[in-house]
Amino acid sequence: MSAGYRCYVVSSAGRTLTVRAAGVPAAWWERIVRHLPGVAAGGVTEATGAGAVVLPAGLGEGDVRRCVNAQLHVLHLAHGALCVHAVALQHPGGGGAVLLLGGHGAGKSLVALALAGRGWQVLAGDVAVVDCGRGQDRPLVVGGTSAFIVRRAPVRRWFPGLQLPADGPARLDLAACGGLLERQMAPWSPVTVVAAVVVDVDGDPQAGNGVLNELDTHTAANVWWRASGHLLDRLLDDGEQALRRLEDVAGSRRRLAQVRRLAEYLPLHTAWGAPQPIATHIEALVQSAVLPADLGGR
Repeated sequence: MSAGYRCYVVSSAGRTLTVRAAGVPAAWWERIVRHLPGVAAGGVTEATGAGAVVLPAGLGEGDVRRCVNAQLHVLHLAHGALCVHAVALQHPGGGGAVLLLGGHGAGKSLVALALAGRGWQVLAGDVAVVDCGRGQDRPLVVGGTSAFIVRRAPVRRWFPGLQLPADGPARLDLAACGGLLERQMAPWSPVTVVAAVVVDVDGDPQAGNGVLNELDTHTAANVWWRASGHLLDRLLDDGEQALRRLEDVAGSRRRLAQVRRLAEYLPLHTAWGAPQPIATHIEALVQSAVLPADLGGR
């Protein structure tokens, strides 16, 4: 092993990634793990031997996180799982899971807060590991990021009952703030995905009332494709490495096959409006959701 490099084992949703890195303080890992899908606190341990993945020397904390996440994308994809840019929640009483999709600032966390206030459990705060390759008849959420990052101003507007102070950083991690979420993220068993919704929170009085509309299969496949490539589309603060190159042609084909299955067998809906009406319609959708018995051809 090169001087200064140390070997680390990252445990993510039942799979392990071994990396070799230099100059990564322990305090970095403590913060980074909250943003690694399927990695619990203490899920990065130092080991002996050579790492299968070597991180470039001199990376900052953010770039270490981005590089490890891109490698986790590749790891899970090789086993039939997608790292999807989505908030995942489980219906109260041990029911199925819903995935909330949408770009940065679309309002995924706001709708998740509305559902959490109704007893739903947050499984993934930003990226969910959706496993389609274990021979099960439906996709499963098997892990997710534990950080639940929100923007202070919208949360204060839509959820005054949380009594979030006006002063402080514009973005904060609610999962790290005791008492703000009734149910904190914790280890859990895989949960069947029963619904997926692309959300668009809008405070305009003329906005929609949260009614769900189902997307056609082609449009849905494009949404799943973008959401499942999220961890590869991060730019590094330093260096010229393109993370997207980590997914080879075979990997892209595997991901495309999974994306097309999801688009065909898991209806993808859209919702536009305020968080609470959207949450109401999602609850109704999940209660009535019936999926085909087979996701097909795995």
